[in-house]
Amino acid sequence: MNTTTLCPLGAESAKASVRFFLGVDGGGTGTRVRLSDLNGRILGQGEAGPSALGQGAEQAWANILLAARQAQLQAGGDLLDWSHYAIGLGLSGASVPAQVEAFLTLQPGFALLALDGDGFTTVLGAHGGQPGAVVAAGTGTVGEVLRRDGSRACISGWGWICGDEGSGAWLGLKAIRHAHQAQDGRVPVGPLARAVFAVVGSDEREPILAWCAQAGQHAYASLARLVFDHAEGPNVDPVAVGFVQEAVVELERLALALDPAADLPLALCGSIALRLAPNFSGTIAGRCVSPQGDSADGALHLVRQVLQKLGN
Repeated sequence: MNTTTLCPLGAESAKASVRFFLGVDGGGTGTRVRLSDLNGRILGQGEAGPSALGQGAEQAWANILLAARQAQLQAGGDLLDWSHYAIGLGLSGASVPAQVEAFLTLQPGFALLALDGDGFTTVLGAHGGQPGAVVAAGTGTVGEVLRRDGSRACISGWGWICGDEGSGAWLGLKAIRHAHQAQDGRVPVGPLARAVFAVVGSDEREPILAWCAQAGQHAYASLARLVFDHAEGPNVDPVAVGFVQEAVVELERLALALDPAADLPLALCGSIALRLAPNFSGTIAGRCVSPQGDSADGALHLVRQVLQKLGN
């Protein structure tokens, strides 16, 4: 999505009243808020529960404001009215118009609000607000890019059931499918299959089916560690080695799709991407840079840029 901006006071009134910035990183498991002054100096931080828009606008605002109050208290300043704050938000679910509309109707009075997806604020944070690409692979996988001409793109992120190649959940699905085949006798029972049987509690068909029936994204992602454990070391399994190599290929394909000309710096985020980074080819590895900041920092970049454009 492109940035959604809400400025209820009007452009000039908002610019005159803003004294502080809030940057919000909100997802399905938690919310982080960072408070800065007009010069960009970080004054305080706060954390709260999830604020993904798909879980409801009321919950999102409740946790955002809770974390924002924590940041205010940490800063040691007066609990000023929200009309003195400009807030930038990188939220999961910000690409769904109905969810955005419900969220904006509950805006509690910020002088300026700038909303985008958490993937885009991750790009802004990683590259200090400048053009660049991010490959994020943890439980899921997504790539985001801000190009030099101002255009942007999101690649992958289709969800763990039918996409998110190279992610923890994707590796876990490959591990459990291998265990299925080993239980059937279609492939030999090796170290990886035995490790999966130990986690699910049995090498018998019915208990394995029962585990799969109740498992969700995070349960499958937890099996990724078994793949890594058996991709090297004394108990190496060639099947696990192959799965890791496939994951590297998938993440490299994602990086190339984001920036075919290999013109932009690339930041890696998430436990799986960072673990696989040493296996990347020289072409990809040579583009990798350490992130300058995170999604909350990117949300601060977002709202500062919007405020600067007001009235121009």
